Amino acid sequence: MILRIGRRFLVRREDDPAADAGAEDRLEIVLPHGRAFGSGEHETTASCLEELERWGGAAGAEALDLGCGTGVLSVAAAKLGAKRVTAVDPEPDAVELTLATARRNEVAGAIEAIAGDVTAVRRRTFDLVLANIYGDVLLAIAPDVPPLLRPGATLILSGIRYDDAYEVKTAYAGERLVYKKGRSLENYCTFVFAKP
Repeated sequence: MILRIGRRFLVRREDDPAADAGAEDRLEIVLPHGRAFGSGEHETTASCLEELERWGGAAGAEALDLGCGTGVLSVAAAKLGAKRVTAVDPEPDAVELTLATARRNEVAGAIEAIAGDVTAVRRRTFDLVLANIYGDVLLAIAPDVPPLLRPGATLILSGIRYDDAYEVKTAYAGERLVYKKGRSLENYCTFVFAKP
């Protein structure tokens, strides 16, 4: 598996051949073996990576990756220059794999991984929140996410099936977030919001 995503990223598993040095001006993300969701193969992960790249505000930022899975989004944010990324997942295996991914990509110093849900970080705020999780979960945590955003912060939501898209968009707009854009994928949607 070698995936070229957006203009900046190349995602591969550790047993795939490395890209030739200098052949591509891309940030390589190498995934160790593991079973957590979020390798970059799924359209929602790729969409989040593309929106993260377009955001352009990662340098020096503090980011939160809700439902971190393999940690690919956390590593991407760190490689784009985020000074601190907090990765949260209810599955301990995902937390372990995120830490392994961070070590494998030499960004372990920038990534903190926590087993838990959104309540594990409820007293903190971030410049960016990434949440690539199912629509029903996004609906359930809609009131909890905006307080995590600093003024001017960006929220990238993905993993949203078309059936849930209107409800998710309405719920987050109802929390006084500004809807910036949406992307229709093959089976899912990605939304970008900002906090005024």
